[in-house]
Amino acid sequence: MNEASDNTSDLAVLVEEWFDWAEAAKALGVSVNQIRTMIREHQLAAAVPVPGAGQKIPALLIQDGLIVKGVPGLLTVFHDGGRDDRECIEWIFTEQADLPGRPIDALRENRGSEVKRRAQAIAL
Repeated sequence: MNEASDNTSDLAVLVEEWFDWAEAAKALGVSVNQIRTMIREHQLAAAVPVPGAGQKIPALLIQDGLIVKGVPGLLTVFHDGGRDDRECIEWIFTEQADLPGRPIDALRENRGSEVKRRAQAIAL
C-alpha cells in the first residue's frame, strides 16, 4: 500500500497498544465469538504484531465501547481491493505527511472523509 509495506514489517513499532480477542470483547461488551465474526466481516482487523505473538487487535480501533466510526468501511474497501488485515493495519497506523498524522487519529477525531477518499484511491 506504500513503499515500506511488506510482510516482514513489525507492526508493534506502529501500533502502541494491542488487545487480545478477550480484551477486545470486554472493551466492546460482546463475546469472543462475536469478535471472531467482526474480524471475519471486516468490522475489526487483527494481525500478529511480532513473530511468535498471537493474533491481536489494535486497541485504538475501539473507542468508548464502540468500533471507531469509519473503520469497518475502510477495512471493507481495502479487503475488496485485495489487501489483508496486516496491510490495512499498517496503512491505518502509518503517518501520512499530507493528512497530517495517522489515519487512525483522523478517524478517532471524526475527520474521516479524507481518510476514506485516500483508501478508495489506493484500493482501486
